[in-house]
Amino acid sequence: MSELPASLAEMAVAVLTTADGREKTALSRRCAAEWMEGGLPVGNARPPDRPARPDRPELLAPRDVPRRRPGTEAGRIALLHAVAHIELNAVDLHWDIIARFTDVPMPPGFYDDWVKAADEESKHFNLMCDCLEAMGSHYGALAAHAGMWRAAEDTADDLMGRLAVVPMVLEARGLDVTPGMIEIFRKAGDADAVAALETIYAEEVHHVAYGAKWFHFLCGRADSDPKDAFHSLVRRYFHGALKPPFNEEKRAEAGLPPDFYWPLAEERAD
Repeated sequence: MSELPASLAEMAVAVLTTADGREKTALSRRCAAEWMEGGLPVGNARPPDRPARPDRPELLAPRDVPRRRPGTEAGRIALLHAVAHIELNAVDLHWDIIARFTDVPMPPGFYDDWVKAADEESKHFNLMCDCLEAMGSHYGALAAHAGMWRAAEDTADDLMGRLAVVPMVLEARGLDVTPGMIEIFRKAGDADAVAALETIYAEEVHHVAYGAKWFHFLCGRADSDPKDAFHSLVRRYFHGALKPPFNEEKRAEAGLPPDFYWPLAEERAD
């Protein structure tokens, strides 16, 4: 087993430049454990513009990804595959926020939170891969969404923008849609997929909460109103509409009150 880099930022780049999903997440979990033991500096490193990716899945424009009915086994496989793809991107997004913004002075807890989130996303990816393999498929067997790294590219120079768009919009969307996915697999009698999705659902609340916490921290430091700043940044960086219905209970648990997201949904609908 190779020796790990000597700083957190360098470990983040090592994860980002590992292509295979299972290898990436294994390294991610090793790095997280090493950081949690304490004693490592944050350091500095230059992350890649785009993370390394396996040859498969084929990446398509969102409109070109085939739609499948979730009531069929093929549809349920496609749903698990889509979640696996989201989780793998989330692993890279969380390591990227660690490596990319080391020029912004942040408390140690900022790094603790995103390392923990990256570790949990790594676990989530492997849970989805296990479920796919139990159904006779695997990650890479289907085409996937090519646009998921766009949020990282758009906010590469703006930590507050990154926090607004990735955890507080994209991951918050997961809180809205995951209960419906759990019900699909419960009706199909797939207890393992239900358990995996329930784990993801519970832990994603924390990731949204980390985003809200550090967004408010930066707003306080800049003496800016968090709601106004959030609206401005989402309008600048987020491509597409904020779509109800919203899981208001879980969003509130994560520190996102309705007056953050409902105005954005309503103005896009006008």
